[in-house]
Amino acid sequence: QVQLVESGGGLVQVGGSLRLSCAASGGTFRIKTMGWHRQAPGKERELVAGNRSDVTTKYADSVKGRFTFSRDNAKNTVSLQMNSLKPEDTAVYYCSMVTYLGTRYWGQGTQVTVSS
Repeated sequence: QVQLVESGGGLVQVGGSLRLSCAASGGTFRIKTMGWHRQAPGKERELVAGNRSDVTTKYADSVKGRFTFSRDNAKNTVSLQMNSLKPEDTAVYYCSMVTYLGTRYWGQGTQVTVSS
């Protein structure tokens, strides 16, 4: 059974930094896309940063220049370095993966709270 296990969320003050990590395991799969989404209370889930076939990385406009996405294909892991955090970054962050068969998997989510 495929699992995405996230770590690294928490509480941080405005301007601080956090690093999220996610590891995929539990099956034989070829990963096409991995990324991070987030969902704030009362809002839809949105893409924060994602990478397709390790070629291009897309960032939400709101995080460009502050967040850095990285992917390690050998380990099936992704990370999200978040700097200069703002209160509006507060959300549950989800790791996601899409295989070449088109199956999408989600992690359990990790809470990021930025206090002012």
